Amino acid sequence: MTWLLDLTPDEWNAVRLSIKVATVAMLFSLPPGILIALLLARGQFWGKTLLNGLVHLPLILPPVVTGYLLLLTFGKRGPAGAFLAEHFGIVFSFRWTGAALACGVMGFPLMVRAIRLSIEAVDRKMEAAAGTLGANPLWVFATITLPLIVPGLIAGSILAFAKAMGEFGATITFVSNIPNETQTLPSAIYTFTQVPGGDESALRLTLISIVISMAALVASEVLARRVGRRMDIE
Repeated sequence: MTWLLDLTPDEWNAVRLSIKVATVAMLFSLPPGILIALLLARGQFWGKTLLNGLVHLPLILPPVVTGYLLLLTFGKRGPAGAFLAEHFGIVFSFRWTGAALACGVMGFPLMVRAIRLSIEAVDRKMEAAAGTLGANPLWVFATITLPLIVPGLIAGSILAFAKAMGEFGATITFVSNIPNETQTLPSAIYTFTQVPGGDESALRLTLISIVISMAALVASEVLARRVGRRMDIE
C-alpha cells in the first residue's frame, strides 16, 4: 500500500490534474445533459433522430477523430476557439480547460443516456396532476420531475466522471501531452511506458486509475440506491 502511494511529484500532478479535469467536465456537462436528455425523452420535433445521433457520435467515432474535430473547432484558429479567445480570453487548445472540454464531450453520451432513461421512467400522471393545480411546466419540472430523476443524475454524472478519468485519444489529440498542464493519468501512463525505467510509475498510476474509477462507480450505485429508497419512503 505504501508503494502505491509513494508517488513522485510528476505522478501526483497527473493524479490531481485528472481529478480536476474530470470534475470540471462532469459539472459543466450536467446542465446541457439534463436539457438534451429532456428533449430526447419528451420532445417531438423534426431532427430528433439527428440530435440523438450527434449526441452519441463520440461513442462511435475513434477518440482521435473527436479530438481532431475539437482542435479544428476550438483551436486558436478554429471558428469557436478564435471567437472565445478574442472576446472572452478563453483558450482551450493545449490548456487543461481543453482537456476538460474533450473529456466532457466523450462522457456526454453516457450522461445523457442515463438521465434520459430516468426521465422516461417518470410517471407522467404525477406531472399532469401538478399541472391541473395550476403549476407551470418549469415549476412542475423543478418540484416533481427533477427530484424523481435524481438517481439518473447521479448515475450519469459518475459515469461521465469515470469516462473522463480514462479519456486519452481525444485529449492527447486536442491538447497534447504537456506535463503539469494537460498530462492526465492516461497520458502520464503512456509517457512512462515509453521511457526506460518507467514501468513502475506506469503500473502505479494504472492501479490508482482503476481504484478511482471503481470507487466512482460504487459510489454512484450506493448513492442511487439510497436516494431511491428515500423517495420510496416519502
